[in-house]
Amino acid sequence: MKQRWVIKIGSALLTNEGRGLDKQAIKGWVEQMATLQQRNIELVLVSSGAVAEGMTRLKWTQRPSELYKLQAAAAVGQMGMIQTYESFFQQHSLHTAQILLTHDDLVNRQRYLNARSTLQSLINLKVIPVVNENDTVTTEEIRFGDNDTLASLVANLIEADTLVILTDQQGLYEQDPRLNPTAKLITEGKADDPSLLAMAGDTGGKLGRGGMLTKLKAAKLAARSGTTTILASGKMENVLLQIADNKPVGTLLKSVQEPLAARKQWLASHLKMQGKLYLDKGAVKVLCNSGKSLLAIGVTKIAGKFERGEMVACISPNGQEIARGLVNYNFMETRKILGQPSNQITNILGYIDEPELIHRDNLVLV
Repeated sequence: MKQRWVIKIGSALLTNEGRGLDKQAIKGWVEQMATLQQRNIELVLVSSGAVAEGMTRLKWTQRPSELYKLQAAAAVGQMGMIQTYESFFQQHSLHTAQILLTHDDLVNRQRYLNARSTLQSLINLKVIPVVNENDTVTTEEIRFGDNDTLASLVANLIEADTLVILTDQQGLYEQDPRLNPTAKLITEGKADDPSLLAMAGDTGGKLGRGGMLTKLKAAKLAARSGTTTILASGKMENVLLQIADNKPVGTLLKSVQEPLAARKQWLASHLKMQGKLYLDKGAVKVLCNSGKSLLAIGVTKIAGKFERGEMVACISPNGQEIARGLVNYNFMETRKILGQPSNQITNILGYIDEPELIHRDNLVLV
């Protein structure tokens, strides 16, 4: 039976201690991926390293903090990174394709579907898509934040069976093994287990943005589409083949959720909300336990200036986001009808677009 994997390789593995790409290591992973494809495993590669490679080419020794410099480094580094992958995959008679994504590509419904169709087509053509964030045009407001998050959203996008995150650590430890060499490796867990987050550090390396905490959050995101995540050391010999052979490698984080429908995955992938709806206890209970739509009567107040069809967060009385969805009324209309029953919307506004503030088909629990 066919499997579909997303493989993410981080900057710490791809770069040769700040001296550009580690081409020997990349060659080894490419050889393994070529073997996986021969075994009927469909692959999408999410690769970091563009900024680090660009820094090397530009002879910069410190990662800059200025956004425009990071964008310049990414633009320069993308050339070397893709060239390296293409040359090694060609040795196995495989083609690659460069896919650069921004957050906007996954929150715009039409572009989301376009990205999904493109990736599906490339997979069917047995081409290896090499995905990266489009650092040359993204800003802090719209970026994914790190390639771990990007990899998890790609896993949702293509409904991957497995997300493999290769890192410079063996997996998730109970404590930071760099500070405590006797720390115990966690071999298996649930992707949504909150106790695991407490064990993870949130410090990224000198060249990358993501630490172990971002990898656990990525595993939780990937689990929304039923994807199992494996955190493993990219330095381990034939690590990808060992995973394919079901060897005990790294940390296995299982999905305990039923996969969301494709539309729900798209809704869940939104990282930027245009506003907030604050709910009463009754509305929270209805959304969480009954799977019903959100009505205006259950909303106590709003925040933000949102338009009809934009994404808003649903906030419980204790301040937690419990759901998000596409709102049927803009912020001025919502402010007028909040707390009111649906049969009063026409009297208040003079018209009615929908009886629900957010229809259940356009709403997802988080």
